[in-house]
Parts: sequence; structure tokens; C-alpha cells
Amino acid sequence: MNIKNTFKGIKEYFSPKIIGEVNDVFVKLVKIKGDKIPWHNHKNEDELFYIIKGSLLFEIEGKSSFTMNKGDLFIVKKNTTHRVSSLKECQIMLIENKTTLHTGDVTSEITKTITSQRL
Repeated sequence: MNIKNTFKGIKEYFSPKIIGEVNDVFVKLVKIKGDKIPWHNHKNEDELFYIIKGSLLFEIEGKSSFTMNKGDLFIVKKNTTHRVSSLKECQIMLIENKTTLHTGDVTSEITKTITSQRL
């Protein structure tokens, strides 16, 4: 699989796509642009973000925000309330447990089911 080519096929922002499975985790690709991701957390699961292209503003409740750039990796520990946004298109690889809900327990206009995340 060529990740750059796979991103070309992803047209919708805020819509993670599962590109593989390793044991009990999904490997996903997602494009974001804007600030539609709500504050949320994953009560029992860590989440890994790896920036493929662009920049991502990462906010953690009660802490200073920071910017991730191409090549940066960050692991959000379980039960950490967070949100991300990007002024320009940002391409991200996510590694999440198969049970991780896209926006935690928060339902919003961008929330996607696992079924809709399959390529």
C-alpha cells in the first residue's frame, strides 16, 4: 500500500478510513481541515497520532495547546479530554483499538461508525 496514493482517494474531511489491522488495533488515515472535532476522550483507550502531511493544533483540556508537524507523533493517554484542528489540510495516521469510538462518547456532525470507516 502506498499511503500517499491512498490519501488521494480520501475525499471527505473528518472521516477516518481503516487501512489495516494489527492484532486488536486499527491503522487509519484521516484528513482534517477546520475545527469540527469536538472536545472528547476515550475512557479506556490510548490513541496514537502521526502527522503525514501538514500541521495539527492539538489541545488537551487544562493544558497548553501545541502544534504537531509532518513527522511528529503523539500518544493521547486514555481518559484525556482533547480536540484537534487544522487551518489547512492535515493528513494523519491514527492507531486505535478496534473498540475506540471516533469522537468518544460525544456525538457530533462528524461522528463516524466503524462500518463507515472501512475503505
